[in-house]
Amino acid sequence: MAQDPPAQDLMRYEAMAQDALRGVVKTALKRAAAPEGLPGAHHFYITFKTEAPGVSGPADLLGKYPDEMTIVLQHQYWDLAPGETFFSVTLQFGGQPKRLSVPYAAVTRFYDPSVQFLLQFEPPPAAEGQANESEAKPAATDPETPLADGEAKIVSLDQFRKK
Repeated sequence: MAQDPPAQDLMRYEAMAQDALRGVVKTALKRAAAPEGLPGAHHFYITFKTEAPGVSGPADLLGKYPDEMTIVLQHQYWDLAPGETFFSVTLQFGGQPKRLSVPYAAVTRFYDPSVQFLLQFEPPPAAEGQANESEAKPAATDPETPLADGEAKIVSLDQFRKK
């Protein structure tokens, strides 16, 4: 007896689930942006595709991370503004304040190490005219390199990936 082929998901349930989970990121950032800031030991590692549509920031900074970048929101971040479709934040890089705006759709990982909470998302589709690179360039600085107070640290989350 022949089996019927699986039905096509015209509802796009996987995309709906991804959007719903990105809502968790938005809500967490809204709580962090409140006057009280992050509660307890909570802090966030947010990884995003730097060339995804809508990502903006200084060209010199984004140019250093042509594929993916991880930022840490912990003690020193300013003007965190979570909107409906993107968030903006000012962090220090090389001792200089720099503003980033990131659509939630560009976020590929959200991690709160204080409670071991990790969300991973499908990467956004490449912007038109960009080739998909099979080799991702590392988005991390050397963890042994000391940073100046208040300087943003870009880290690799490879150790947290499921293998």
